[in-house]
Amino acid sequence: MELNDTFTTKSQRDYILVRSAIEDGNQQAYAELMQNYRDSLYMLMYKMVNDPYEAEDLTIEAFGKAFCNLNQYTCEYAFSTWLFKIASNNCIDFLRKKKVQYLMIDARNADDDNSAPFELPDDKSTPEEQLFDKEKVVQVRNFVNQLKPHYRQLIELRFYEELSYEEISERLGMPLGTVKAKLFRAKSMLQAIMEGKVI
Repeated sequence: MELNDTFTTKSQRDYILVRSAIEDGNQQAYAELMQNYRDSLYMLMYKMVNDPYEAEDLTIEAFGKAFCNLNQYTCEYAFSTWLFKIASNNCIDFLRKKKVQYLMIDARNADDDNSAPFELPDDKSTPEEQLFDKEKVVQVRNFVNQLKPHYRQLIELRFYEELSYEEISERLGMPLGTVKAKLFRAKSMLQAIMEGKVI
């Protein structure tokens, strides 16, 4: 892919980092991309979900999906535009699923005896979901495996089994506040590993 002439200096910097990550497997390039956009991406997620814990989860998920599909990026758009689109789509899917859960609960609790739980049809699957790059998935798993066992378990329950904080609390017999605090610590440690920092 050739660099768009209209790209800003920042976009050119990102392009070089993306090429280095894809072609050389440069871990520092991944780390720099994350450092460049983590705070602004978190703020976007927070505005969409209005929950700091969920926003943190969605931020990490967005980077995970972007890095797993980095070879699908084209320089037709700036990397930041592509990344934020992935994050927004992922967040919309999250909110949609949450809405379905509420609708199902409402249907179960309705006075009408004929009411039943239902789900909204999902007639779209995003390119991010269809084009997961297996090598990058393995790489993300390797990052997770570097965590201490009790932190790794929390990350696996949250991101691989997609359990809610309440479900994790029930599964582990741990107070909800403790689950949130430990998951926050686990995500911070995972981010440090992905950025190549010593923990």
